[in-house]
Amino acid sequence: MCTLFGWSNGMFGTLLPLFILSNLNRWNWGMFIQLFISVVWVSIQVALIVGFLQPYPLLMTVAVGILLLFKCHAMHYKASYLYGYTGLLVGSILLNFGSYATFDLENFIVGVWVAAVMVVPICALAFYLFPDPIEEHAPILKVEGQSKDPREMLEQTALGWMVAMIVFLIFEIGTLNDSLSAQASMLIMLSPMTLVGSLMMARIRIIGTLAGCASAMVMQLVLYDLYENPILYILSFAIASGYFCKWLASENPARKGIGFSAMAALTIPITGAIPGQKDAFFAILYRVSSIVVAVIITSLLIWVCYRLIKLFPVFFRGVEREEKSG
Repeated sequence: MCTLFGWSNGMFGTLLPLFILSNLNRWNWGMFIQLFISVVWVSIQVALIVGFLQPYPLLMTVAVGILLLFKCHAMHYKASYLYGYTGLLVGSILLNFGSYATFDLENFIVGVWVAAVMVVPICALAFYLFPDPIEEHAPILKVEGQSKDPREMLEQTALGWMVAMIVFLIFEIGTLNDSLSAQASMLIMLSPMTLVGSLMMARIRIIGTLAGCASAMVMQLVLYDLYENPILYILSFAIASGYFCKWLASENPARKGIGFSAMAALTIPITGAIPGQKDAFFAILYRVSSIVVAVIITSLLIWVCYRLIKLFPVFFRGVEREEKSG
């Protein structure tokens, strides 16, 4: 559909269904409604913040800080994890692009809404054609719950919020409107809002990105002049994505993470390079370098913020740790 309609931000139409299918055990209308509400609500929030507070940088920064804090806190609960994670990812990207006067924010928001609506028929077809046997008491979401210890919850929320705010300031101050993949990579690493989990995600992200980008470059080189043929273009994309989706369906968390990162790396430059319009080869090379740099920077940010949290426990005074039973 991205190819047929020429959507430049069609990556959401591919990545949102993949994220849902890799984390959902069975069909559940509530999760799809939550996803759509999260995308629409964060889009409205960003439109209001950019529209009213962009001339006032300090007030805008405070508003963005409150917005991201609520999203990070929501990620601690399975019932609202999808709401928080989607809001953090989509909201940060919209805030970055919305700060450029020449960017059509409204058109981009409509494209994201369309992608969120497309998730329902795509996932419904996938569940109907490829049903999986599930246990009767299996949870709806496969996402691992965050720590229930009050002190750890507060520390992890602070860690995620600090990194998200620094990423926002970096992309707000610098002219990085062509680094969507790098920004998305930095925010995806916040999914496990712990030091160990985030650093593990960094390694997975780099491996998956290299695999996805290598596949995209092979597609470009093998097809060469035939790259402008939509049938061969879609067929080669389907073959490449088939291997990565197999990894994505694995029960191994590391392999699943590599599969999702590889699909993201394959999808973003390919859906942004419609046959006959522009060459994706140099976009892929730029993507590889920008993501590797972004992941390294994010890993350092997570480590620094973690050390700051541990150095100043006074900010968490009054919130005691839960005693482990047994």
